[in-house]
Amino acid sequence: MPTLYKLVCDEISSKGFEYLKNGKGSHEKWCNKETGKMLLVPHNLKSRHTANGILKDAGIPKKF
Repeated sequence: MPTLYKLVCDEISSKGFEYLKNGKGSHEKWCNKETGKMLLVPHNLKSRHTANGILKDAGIPKKF
C-alpha cells in the first residue's frame, strides 16, 4: 500500500501543484502557478488528519 505522502503528492500534482524545493527539515514546498497557493508537505507524513488538512488547503475535497 502506498504511503500517505505518496498519495497526497499524487493528488496535489494532478490538481496542478508542482514540486518547488525542499523546505526545513523533512518538508517539501509545492506551488500551484495558476492560483499562487503554496503547500508544505512533510516527507514523514503518517497522520490521515494532516493529509486531509493539506488537501483542504489545496482546495481538494477528497478525504483519506
